[in-house]
Amino acid sequence: MLILRTGVLSDNLGIYILKYYFMSIIYMTISISLLLALGFLVAFIWSVKTGQFEDDYSPSVRMLYDNKKEDSTPDDSEINKENK
Repeated sequence: MLILRTGVLSDNLGIYILKYYFMSIIYMTISISLLLALGFLVAFIWSVKTGQFEDDYSPSVRMLYDNKKEDSTPDDSEINKENK
């Protein structure tokens, strides 16, 4: 484990250092993931309190009630009115 192997103590010390190193990485990733999850929870609670999820019906039918654009060419009903 270590470059200088003087006995069992140096091997155990190397294993201890490796275990400490890997465990510190695990602790760091767990703490970062918990902070990230807490951030998403705060964002979700904020969005619910500000009414982001209040109206879930009208966006799905909004396109059905959109106004049609005015065309420059008259349609058949306008032509028939002018001919009468």
